[in-house]
Amino acid sequence: MAERVEDLNLPNAVVTRIIKECLPDGINVSKEARTAIARATSIYILFITSAANNVATQASRKTISANDVFKALEETEFSSFVKPIQEALEEFKKLQLDKKQKAAGKKGEDIDKSSEDKPNDETMEEEEQDDEDEQEQ
Repeated sequence: MAERVEDLNLPNAVVTRIIKECLPDGINVSKEARTAIARATSIYILFITSAANNVATQASRKTISANDVFKALEETEFSSFVKPIQEALEEFKKLQLDKKQKAAGKKGEDIDKSSEDKPNDETMEEEEQDDEDEQEQ
């Protein structure tokens, strides 16, 4: 675990991208402001993580769940964040499920294609019967 807040800096490229996505075009943010935002974000993450850990510990659990984070947000007077974060979490879950289903579908297609290429017992019997019929004629 990190011993100092400075050890928990977020990647500057990620922070810059998020800032640009939140602001209208033509607005510039100084390097100093980006650093301050990144530092504040790191501290906020530590704060909410600590509060969520307290919620989990009070419930005699060692693993922090999403519900622990939601409860921590409410307890730390950030309850206005709960609904948007829940919505984002649901969207994330849907995207992950879609990815899994697409991957499973692709695997299924690959298996179907490979089984089409390989003759199975039934198709071999049909081909043998066709050959016998042709020879009789």
